[in-house]
Amino acid sequence: MSETLAVANPTLDETSRPVLPRYARLHFDKTRDRWMLLVPERVMVPDDTAIEILQICDGVRTIGEIIDHLAEKYLAEREAIATDVVSMLQDLADKGFLIDAPQEN
Repeated sequence: MSETLAVANPTLDETSRPVLPRYARLHFDKTRDRWMLLVPERVMVPDDTAIEILQICDGVRTIGEIIDHLAEKYLAEREAIATDVVSMLQDLADKGFLIDAPQEN
């Protein structure tokens, strides 16, 4: 009888501190002149907006701080940015490509 291990993906909110897990990395491919998200047995090519967001997902900044940064940088309405950022990061977390950094004690 085989046993399947379930990995719980985090539910992210503005207090979450997203970071790529050890097995994933954002890599600039000089040959193709593009950023890639490398995960086991997969290569993803995020769009420019996703790359910018992933580059600041350092496990220190909260999603709220990331949203504030982007809203200020682009002089955009915070709520519109918040919806898109949380949705994108949650999608990556659901796929196991992003985690919520552990709280430090």
